[in-house]
Amino acid sequence: MGGPTNVGPTTSDERRTTNDYHVFVRVAVPVPGLDLLTYAVPEGMIAPALGARVVVPLGSRSLTGIVIEVAQASSVPDGKGIKPLKSVLDTDPFIPSDVVELARWTAEYYAAGPGEAITAVLPPKTRDERADAHKTSRVVSLTAAGTDPDVKVTTRQREALDVLAGAAEGVSSVELARRGVSADIVSRLQRAGLVVVREARVDRDPFAAASLEATPVDPLRALTPEQDAGLERLLELSRAGTFKAALLHGVTGSGKTELYLRLSAAVRDAGRRVLMLVPEIALTPQVAALFRQTFHERVAIQHSGLSDGERHDQWQRIRRGEVDVVVGTRSAVFSPLRDVGLIIVDEEHDNSYKQDESPRYNGRDVALVRAQKAGALAVLGSATPSMETYFNAMNGKYDRIVLERRVMDRPLASVTVVDMREEYAAEGPDVILSRALRDGIAARVERGEQSIVLLNRRGFATAVFCRQCSGTIDCSNCDVSLVVHGEGAARWARCHYCNYSTRVPNVCPTCKAPYLEQMGFGTERVEAQVKKQCPDARVARLDRDSTRRKGSLVALLAKFRAGEIDVLVGTQMIAKGHDFPRVTLVGVVSADVGLGMADFRASERTFQLLTQVAGRAGRGETPGEAVVQTIYPTHYSILLACHQDYAAFYEREMLFRKAMRYPPLVSLINTVVRAKTLAAAMDDASQIVAQMRQQDPAMTHYRVLGPAPAPLGKLRGEYRVQLLVKGTNRRKMRETLVAIVNGRPELARRTLIDVDPLSVL
Repeated sequence: MGGPTNVGPTTSDERRTTNDYHVFVRVAVPVPGLDLLTYAVPEGMIAPALGARVVVPLGSRSLTGIVIEVAQASSVPDGKGIKPLKSVLDTDPFIPSDVVELARWTAEYYAAGPGEAITAVLPPKTRDERADAHKTSRVVSLTAAGTDPDVKVTTRQREALDVLAGAAEGVSSVELARRGVSADIVSRLQRAGLVVVREARVDRDPFAAASLEATPVDPLRALTPEQDAGLERLLELSRAGTFKAALLHGVTGSGKTELYLRLSAAVRDAGRRVLMLVPEIALTPQVAALFRQTFHERVAIQHSGLSDGERHDQWQRIRRGEVDVVVGTRSAVFSPLRDVGLIIVDEEHDNSYKQDESPRYNGRDVALVRAQKAGALAVLGSATPSMETYFNAMNGKYDRIVLERRVMDRPLASVTVVDMREEYAAEGPDVILSRALRDGIAARVERGEQSIVLLNRRGFATAVFCRQCSGTIDCSNCDVSLVVHGEGAARWARCHYCNYSTRVPNVCPTCKAPYLEQMGFGTERVEAQVKKQCPDARVARLDRDSTRRKGSLVALLAKFRAGEIDVLVGTQMIAKGHDFPRVTLVGVVSADVGLGMADFRASERTFQLLTQVAGRAGRGETPGEAVVQTIYPTHYSILLACHQDYAAFYEREMLFRKAMRYPPLVSLINTVVRAKTLAAAMDDASQIVAQMRQQDPAMTHYRVLGPAPAPLGKLRGEYRVQLLVKGTNRRKMRETLVAIVNGRPELARRTLIDVDPLSVL
């Protein structure tokens, strides 16, 4: 969203008109809502290039921004108050011009300030003038005098010289110490002129942990007929040298990753580079390791699970042109990779590609735009494509390449649907694991096979209520119940939105009665139940709570891959893309947990999640089985997921989308207005709706629904009111809405505009 030009108070040195300067720059700064700011380049300062970092004054602060435009004085209106730059940090572009343009497009399309988009482009340690220092190491190497075998030295010094003699590039002081050469010996040799000590840049290597996830791929293995035909078509598209987009629609286990590797090799051999996007950090090590095995040191990774130093060093390697392949999550789409010829978006349907804070971009769609601007091939891969992607493929906008069979003709998992109403009747209302799932896990443990149990809900219990007054323990900041974590005396109640937490009380906070009961369950409770009913099983849990410590996620997945864990319980993190050959059973607890949400994509997400998690079973030599527990066994999303029938699901879901006029048939913008009271939020939203309707009274371009209280009516202490804009002219919808909101800067700060939302909660 737009904002004012930088015309704030100036010092006496800054009280000059634009005629006193010859060059001006427009700069994006990392401040929400601000438009580009204009600054003057002082006389004697080298004019920065497009994409360079500059230090600028903004109020009482100094910020680092990115130059977006460079203009001569003739193109800048005469006026007072334009401040000069403080300094220029880069003589050359720090961000390539194509990435700058991509960030500008992202800001405009997703109704964000350009500075917010530029912030998404930059990794840590590059956002201010003090943060560019690389990690360095002291490296010791021989001088010419040090190579003289007759030079007189002590025995220990001779041993040190012998160590150095075999290393033309020198040896780090850390390695020397490990081999018994002390810092004192190095100092004495340096004073004698026998060695030199220099500081060398050290790139922090994140691949040590990633290698634990690698499963070697045989580059000489014969492809299946489907794979071979698919690869030939993709190679044909890549050789066109112009923008092309293709949906690689392959069932789980059909070998999509192998096609990615071979296609990437061909593009690299043709002299261009590859960007590979994955939805989750959990998937990045596995995919990065596979690419590393194929392309060796010419691979870099980018995701938020790395340390700031690792991300900085990997980003700089990309910028210096030292890599041919970048593997990363959503933000990697902005990597400074030059001459991109192929962009792959694996599991393109995944919600993780959508950022939930400004700029609210979808990494998949930004990837398509980047490929279009670069004249590259974009490959969108999934066993369960998003409705939008499949719609575009069916309409001929994208090529569609289908893999209907698993590698080595392994069968898809057989699926058993358990009606939990019958289980409750037979075993009581508190049953968590059905008899079929309990027996299945026990049988796998006995045979030395592995199981995965999915519940897409964290915690031990979903709520605490009072049997006397029916009250619940709610968050004081948000309109939700607190979720219980832990058992016994260690129980805490926590809000999953604002992270407020408190001890679970012994009496009701409202009526003081001691009749508190826990209701519902999450992954912690399922983990405890599996341990109780299968005491011989080695059980672990994979969710956001259990993997907060750096490296814990990769370590846990490595243990599971190595067979050190029998049963892995987790949220949707375990459902995506993993290849565990020992897994022969997948259990889904509360398969219908997402169907009750007030969101038009609820059925689509349920189908995708169930299909994906069932696909984790039977990927090795032993056939797999899935047990799906639900109280809605006849719902079409559950039934068709069990049959892995995407085409039938798409046809059924499109009937609903057409009737209700939802994407992919129309465009959608979700707008949420926040205020301290519900009445204030409703008043502001009503004014926006009225002005929107005035701009298009005949509803030629769009329709406005609302305002109404949002499904999540209060969040982090603010009330939320929602309005939806539907239509076929996305540009008109967006520009009209943004202009109205930006007409009131105070309201703009309290308004969330989400273009192409994946959730309307």
